[in-house]
Amino acid sequence: MSPQKSMLVRSPYPVLVACWLTMIAAPPPAPARGADQPVHPLATDVRERIRLDAEESVRVLTLQLETDPANGQALSQRGDALFSLSRFDEAVRDYNDMANRDLTLDRSHWRRGIAWFYAGDYEAAASQFERYHSFDNVDRENGIWRYLSQARNSDVATARAGLLKYEKDDREPFPDVFRLFAGTIEPEQVLTRIDEAKLGDSEREARRFYAQLYIGLNHAVENRDDEALQHLAEATRNTWAPRASYGPRWMWHVGRVHWEQLAARAADASPAENRNPPEDGRESPRRP
Repeated sequence: MSPQKSMLVRSPYPVLVACWLTMIAAPPPAPARGADQPVHPLATDVRERIRLDAEESVRVLTLQLETDPANGQALSQRGDALFSLSRFDEAVRDYNDMANRDLTLDRSHWRRGIAWFYAGDYEAAASQFERYHSFDNVDRENGIWRYLSQARNSDVATARAGLLKYEKDDREPFPDVFRLFAGTIEPEQVLTRIDEAKLGDSEREARRFYAQLYIGLNHAVENRDDEALQHLAEATRNTWAPRASYGPRWMWHVGRVHWEQLAARAADASPAENRNPPEDGRESPRRP
């Protein structure tokens, strides 16, 4: 969502930011010859650092909430850490507690909408993004998430017919990205326009992050998993987002966890004799 709205809370990962951001640029190990499973875009040590830091955040914040259960900041941060760990139902519970304790958050809590989406409650997710539109009628990123939720709750045609309408300018690259979901522009055109624009390196990397993320999500919602994996991997390898402000960092985790869900399903779909168990031993999640 829009960066200024996203700065309402601080990052839940102060240790994580210090410890693993410098490792992200390192390429992941090359896939083994003959491997038929997607190779994670992040190196193993980076993924382990992310997991350990998120688990430590959950532990510390849980202790804090035991003595101060009304602490909205702690609920917010624990919800973020739980989302990073793909514990979506628990993240929703913390975000709900936040909104119940501060009713002014009901319309604006976009993270709750995304957590609902990944928890599989697409109707609740769509409703959250509809309420957000009454809070901010410029942010096309919100309209995209309503589309994704409605596409999963019904179908792509219904979601496209019900796309929210926008009249005011929005930050780049969302005008083009929104047109992608409207079906009036192709993914290659979105990326080409970014490449050909006169931009500084940081701004170009920022626009490419959002473009790759949402091109990947568009492929995913239309069940083109191979293409989705490719673009979500590019978003996860992006070096701008995890170093940027709170909102882009949060969305960077969205791209990562969605890639991991699709990769887990690809592993489950591979022939049994060639299948390796998931690295963390968990079952494959419901369809994102």
